[in-house]
Amino acid sequence: MIKKLLFLFVLTALFLAFIPQLTKPSSTLKAVFRLTEQPAVIVKGTQGSALTINISFGEKEVEELLGKLSQPYPLLFIDSDWASRFPHITEQIKQRSMPVALLGTEGQHYESNPKLLSEQLQTFEELFSTRPLWFRTTDEEFPLALLQELSEAEINALGSTIQWSGGTLPKATKGEIIAVSYARNEHVAMADIQRLLASRTFQSVEDLLFQSTVKTKKIPQ
Repeated sequence: MIKKLLFLFVLTALFLAFIPQLTKPSSTLKAVFRLTEQPAVIVKGTQGSALTINISFGEKEVEELLGKLSQPYPLLFIDSDWASRFPHITEQIKQRSMPVALLGTEGQHYESNPKLLSEQLQTFEELFSTRPLWFRTTDEEFPLALLQELSEAEINALGSTIQWSGGTLPKATKGEIIAVSYARNEHVAMADIQRLLASRTFQSVEDLLFQSTVKTKKIPQ
């Protein structure tokens, strides 16, 4: 009898111990919105390669680029002011269901203009009818106040492992996030983009990050 009571006691204790695990929210659902608990910049995963393209300048060049891209599409970081000037390109991106994110300006601008991010977000949402999951500054500098604002808006700060401007192909590394820019003072030739695409198998940023442990760059207080 004593052995039976002891067995029931142990069974009840184990059941009570597992109840919190069964009732707490799924960590996967939380990760969809925020990949880091504290303000930090995601710069790398642990497997695969992902390509991201910053677009803030050009018309014909960007149209040529988009015409050459195929699935899985790279993540396009779009400057909202640029997109406002070329609505026909914005429409092409939407029709092809290309993944988009918000490209900001230099990090220091968000310290001098606290309303800048909210203004850019509003324009982006009006153009693409969606809220971005990812955000990047052009110089990949993220002041702490900006990171906190992004965290409150449930938007992830995404930097890069490699910023590539053409020429010699970067050596492939696991979990790499490669950034290529189409900016006023920087334009990567289409031939170079095609060489890069042929050099390794690319996957989406979500696949690279959600299926692995992300690496982050801590921001000093």
